[in-house]
Amino acid sequence: MAGLLYLGQYREQLIDAAVNSLATQAKIFAGALGEGAATTGPDGTPEIQRDVARALLRRLVQPTNSRARLFDSTGTLIADSRQLLGPGGSVQIEILMPPGETADAFTRILDLYQRLADLLVGVPLLEPYVEGSGSRAQDYDEASLALSGEGASALRSLPNGFQMISVAVPVQRFKQVLGAVMVTTTSAEIDSAMREVRIGILKVFGGALAITVLLSFYLAGTIARPMRRLAAAADGVRRSLRREQEIPDFTARHDEIGDLSGALREMTEALWLRMDAVESFAADVAHEIKNPLTSLRSAVETAARLSDPDQQRRLMAIIQEDVQRLDRLITDISDASRLDAELSREHMERVDLGALISGLIEVRRETGATQSAELRYEGPADGALAVPGIETRIAQVFNNLISNALSFSPLGGAVVVRAAREGRQVLVTVEDNGPGLPEGSEERIFERFYSERPESEKFGTHSGLGLSISRQIVAAHGGTIRAENRRDASGTVLGARFVVRLPAQ
Repeated sequence: MAGLLYLGQYREQLIDAAVNSLATQAKIFAGALGEGAATTGPDGTPEIQRDVARALLRRLVQPTNSRARLFDSTGTLIADSRQLLGPGGSVQIEILMPPGETADAFTRILDLYQRLADLLVGVPLLEPYVEGSGSRAQDYDEASLALSGEGASALRSLPNGFQMISVAVPVQRFKQVLGAVMVTTTSAEIDSAMREVRIGILKVFGGALAITVLLSFYLAGTIARPMRRLAAAADGVRRSLRREQEIPDFTARHDEIGDLSGALREMTEALWLRMDAVESFAADVAHEIKNPLTSLRSAVETAARLSDPDQQRRLMAIIQEDVQRLDRLITDISDASRLDAELSREHMERVDLGALISGLIEVRRETGATQSAELRYEGPADGALAVPGIETRIAQVFNNLISNALSFSPLGGAVVVRAAREGRQVLVTVEDNGPGLPEGSEERIFERFYSERPESEKFGTHSGLGLSISRQIVAAHGGTIRAENRRDASGTVLGARFVVRLPAQ
């Protein structure tokens, strides 16, 4: 705004226009005086008639606001439009400011601004205008040049801050210089026009400032203040150990702030759920580890008091089993605890489910790990069932499901793995003909340390984390896993079925 208020170039254009206007007036005055006030002197040379020149000059200047002075060929002032000559002498005429136009404080401030701006921009200082009691043409450079036959102009500074604009042209008759006419005016009208423009700019600026302030209050109420509340609430959640600290709900706004509020609320809820899961997991781990440790401690204390070698060997076998159980449990716990971090770091690649499942089954057949139950795969193995994922983790899921199905299958039973593509998903089912799932436990079996195992299985063989880890891996791949019982037409349970759905590639 300060730059707009300067208007230096605009002011220069107005001054140039005023100089051109004065030059036109001076030429008209000089032409009229050369024709109407010139006469032939006693010696036959042309000269100016003073009385005629004074009357003519006053008539010419009357419609204008400028001042005209006429100098003869020697530089003597012979006519001044601001002086009236009479029997009592000369009277100086001063142009006064119209009533009601006295400079107010605001105008003085604008004038002061103009002076300071000129100093900052580096506008050259003008020669001060000085007028003596008996002025001559030689007192003004432009008048002296006019007497030599050249028109000229000049700018001078006045004590009130205005500028004096002066133009002088020669008065000629038949190419002979008879004198010089100097027309002057002040920059009062120009400065007044500049003030009007500045006032207009200030009005526009004031309106823009008012709108900006109103918009600032509006934005503060609709954006800044809600953002501060969200930030304070988020900081409170970070510092507080209690759940009473809630994120403000701005979802009814249906804008970016509402979306942010909803995301923060969901994030906070997920954080508390994760903390609950961590606490629950820690409690479950402590409980599961305490059981074999208690058994191990009892066996060690008892073995120290026994002297019978047979009883000591039996106790040592129990100790070995408890150590193996602890080792399996700690391995599974370690795998479950770092699963999230590993899944977030590893990159998804193309995984051929058909080839993967076929390979898992072939390895079990070669190692004899089928537990006397038939294990077969039904589905394509030519790359038609490709999914994006982490191959080792997907293999861990189906290895857990196959091991679980084999452990519940009776001697001579069958475990069938079927795979097919359904739309944009790959569907894999693992079926056995064991006793099935207890009623109502279809979801509970995916909980950590679920302990429902077949009676024929040695206690502690499984940690109860396999299905929980499997669901976690499948969810990280954007899929789902569920369990159900297989039934015949009469409703008799024929076995269990695990259904895995993964997005196809």
